[in-house]
Amino acid sequence: MMSESDETVTHEDKIFTNINYAEKRLANREFISCEFVNCDFSKSDLSHNDFMNCHFKQCNFSLTIVTGTGFKDAVFTGCKILGIDFSKCNKFLFSFRFEQSHLDYSTFYGTKLRKTSFTDCSLKETDFEEADLTSGIFDNCDLSGATFVRSILEKTDFRTARNFSLDPAVNKIKQAKFSALNLAGLLYQFNLDIEYEG
Repeated sequence: MMSESDETVTHEDKIFTNINYAEKRLANREFISCEFVNCDFSKSDLSHNDFMNCHFKQCNFSLTIVTGTGFKDAVFTGCKILGIDFSKCNKFLFSFRFEQSHLDYSTFYGTKLRKTSFTDCSLKETDFEEADLTSGIFDNCDLSGATFVRSILEKTDFRTARNFSLDPAVNKIKQAKFSALNLAGLLYQFNLDIEYEG
């Protein structure tokens, strides 16, 4: 028989504001349609908790541990999400939208990110190796040093993305969208000197 301490506690339609959970461990929690505002989860352990249809605003997720964590239809707005390994999340509860957030040094290695939208985000040194970004959108995002290797980028929208470099020979880019002004990101491996007039 399961002890009470092992039972999952469900929070629904709640708003959590200014919670400091830095370096703490959260266990056996399920959050449904909750909102987190200005909360600090830096270096915390959120493993094996579920967040469904939750909105995180101005939260700090630097170096947060998310092993087995479920994020379904999660929205991050104005968040600091540095150095998180999303490849360890629950694969069955895995859908996001990111807005005005910093995801530098995070990894999405081998994840399914179909139709995921990143808007006004910093994705410096982010690892998208072997990720499926089909029909994803990088709207006004900085992809300096981001890694795309054996990634599925079919129908992915890079038109307003900047500082990306990806090799069409090792990525699937059929029907991906690019602007004429950022095509240099596809040619970096040839070390060309591309001149833009006017």
